[in-house]
Amino acid sequence: MKQILSLFLLLLLSSCTTAAATESPIVSHINVIPTNTSFSQAPTASPTTTPTSETPCDPFSVDYCITEGHFILQRPIHPPDNDLVDETYLYGSTANGTREPHHGVEFPNPSGTPVYAAASGTVIFAGPDVMTIYSPWSNFYGNLVAIQHNDHLLTLYAHLSKINVKVNGVVGAGTKIGEVGRTGVAIGSHLHFEVRRRSVQDYFATQNPELWLVPATDANGASFGTLEVSVVDEDHNLVKYAEYTIRYSPSQKVVKSYYGITYSADMLHSEENAALGELAEGRYRIAIERNGKVYERWVEVESGKLTQVVFVVK
Repeated sequence: MKQILSLFLLLLLSSCTTAAATESPIVSHINVIPTNTSFSQAPTASPTTTPTSETPCDPFSVDYCITEGHFILQRPIHPPDNDLVDETYLYGSTANGTREPHHGVEFPNPSGTPVYAAASGTVIFAGPDVMTIYSPWSNFYGNLVAIQHNDHLLTLYAHLSKINVKVNGVVGAGTKIGEVGRTGVAIGSHLHFEVRRRSVQDYFATQNPELWLVPATDANGASFGTLEVSVVDEDHNLVKYAEYTIRYSPSQKVVKSYYGITYSADMLHSEENAALGELAEGRYRIAIERNGKVYERWVEVESGKLTQVVFVVK
């Protein structure tokens, strides 16, 4: 009888151990934004938090994803000077067809404004752009500094009036490397800033700097957010042309609108074909026009974060 009782207890304990081992593990939580394609008014409810595994947010299956981005570069202009990008000639744009596709961004500032290294690295070029090394045209960038960083990243600082570094010099993030000017093909004094990756001398190897630069801050010290838009066909290939309108309305009397087109067709080598930085935190309404059809969506922009949006169009 004692042997039977001992055997029963042993089986019971074994059963409890097996059940504990097969019990579902604790699931972590990440923000997943539910699909909401209503355009008549902004959703009033906060996005729900859906229990998931460690799977990252997929912008192809939800309206948008909010991530930390890869903002690893300091801004090359420091306050109180203007550290904001010129909205009229963004990366990949042609200024409404009046100029060449833009391979960088511009920081309008008076000549003599200090320019700083965006990250630590080695100076690989410092001087007049008389040779066609970094562009197809001689004296295109004027006085130019190019810095090689880790992870095959390169930053270019163009149209300078003065250069303070030499080739093979090692600089730290925030080191003064020159001053704003209007040399080369510059129209008015400004800093032309580029980010290239992997191919140093390939004019078409640029990345959108607004997806790499640490977000600027507003007058109250709050960081702006950044929006990355991918307009793709049904095979998930970036389309060569689409128009977009992005609107933000912090109040009934104030509406901020952004109009533009996707990157130039010869610059479609990244994951996105449009991006906007320096956006105030809040809800934005995006409209994409392609082949006579309009695709609309509400998205959220958060301070210091990257909002990724994918539109699949026909």
